[in-house]
Amino acid sequence: MYDLIVIGGGPGGYLAAQRAGENGLNTLLIEKNKLGGVCLNEGCIPSKAFLNSAKIFDQAKNSSVFGVTTEKAAIDQSAVVSRKNKVVKALVSGVGAAMKAAKVTVKYGTGVIAGRDADGVISVYADEEKFETKRLIIATGSEIVIPPIPGVSEGLKDGTVITSREILDLETIPETMTIVGAGVIGLEMASYFQMCGCKVTVVEMLDHIAGNIDREMSSLLQKTYEKRGIEFNLNCKVTKAGGGFVEIDDAGITRKIPAERVLMSVGRRPVIKGFGLESIGVYTEHGRIVADAQGRTNVPGVFAIGDANGVWMLAHAAYREAEVAVNTILGKKDTMRYDAMPSVIYTNPEMAFVGETEETCREKGIAYKKRELPMGYSGRYLAENDVVEGKIKVLFDESTNRMIGCHMVGSYASEIILSATIMVETQMRVEDMKEIIFPHPTVGEIIREVL
Repeated sequence: MYDLIVIGGGPGGYLAAQRAGENGLNTLLIEKNKLGGVCLNEGCIPSKAFLNSAKIFDQAKNSSVFGVTTEKAAIDQSAVVSRKNKVVKALVSGVGAAMKAAKVTVKYGTGVIAGRDADGVISVYADEEKFETKRLIIATGSEIVIPPIPGVSEGLKDGTVITSREILDLETIPETMTIVGAGVIGLEMASYFQMCGCKVTVVEMLDHIAGNIDREMSSLLQKTYEKRGIEFNLNCKVTKAGGGFVEIDDAGITRKIPAERVLMSVGRRPVIKGFGLESIGVYTEHGRIVADAQGRTNVPGVFAIGDANGVWMLAHAAYREAEVAVNTILGKKDTMRYDAMPSVIYTNPEMAFVGETEETCREKGIAYKKRELPMGYSGRYLAENDVVEGKIKVLFDESTNRMIGCHMVGSYASEIILSATIMVETQMRVEDMKEIIFPHPTVGEIIREVL
């Protein structure tokens, strides 16, 4: 019998297995495909490899303003895909090495929960082989949502409609692409293909892009993309897709948008079916496994982390949830906190944010103050960027003077947001923050300036 079985080898699953193994627990990790899950193989890492190539290409094309002359700058999409595959292979290999070092047994196959006996022993099958444990971590991740739009099924078969999985293997840049959904995946791919010379159109049912982020910042991001040539159709419903076009309903008017490729990126949902949750009575609600601040489900000894619990569908959330769950199993006091969860949209420019928005402050009745500055207020930002668009907005609790939110659009935002996250997490007051010494010149000191 194993001390712990983990179902799912994505970020949350493999880190949970690693931490458990490092602490002496006899651990089995069951993964149906590849270690690293969607994030490493089909999402976070491969998309960043793509975006880095596009940014280098974009800089080469526009280098003359910096006094650098380039000739015949071009992007080789097949080479980009090849490099992406190389990066992914190296990182997947690294995860495997980490499992070996932590003495974790890895079993490839679909893990299926068969039941739980009177003594609390849980049976799990993988490729007809039976394993037993009294502790189980469910880290089954999420799956792509395919909406029932006419033409989509046929388009997926003939390749005119693709998802976030297939788009990362495209070896040619299409002339036109319509992206259905203006969430993180849609925006990152819109940024990439626009920089590579594709005419990109985005269709979104909501009246804004990027989901539940600060509306002022999402508007700034949209305007920046529009200046680059991306077309947005908001408040629009897709009525048909595939075969070289997307048909939309725009306030009762039907329009057709030419699209050599259509990317369906309307979201992801937790994987909670097909592996036997019902056999042990794990409680689910609204399409997700319900878990507490330690990752515990309603079934003793059973935990749910990562996208499966649907709280924050981010790899770094899964990492921390994994640590909390394993610490709880080990008897160490730990709890999951979500108030300072940073998020990043890795477009060009980047957007990063943490904590409350103005909208959530108003919804919760939080009295707040805000401070904002253009990113160009930073000397280094001005020196390294020709188009000085971008902004930082910081929110403070009016009564305590503590930072409760930070939002920024601009280069390096993904790296700078960590400083703000620490400030929100530790509930630092403005007077404490002002005593921190920031290196100069750095773009990160924009946080000090906005204070």
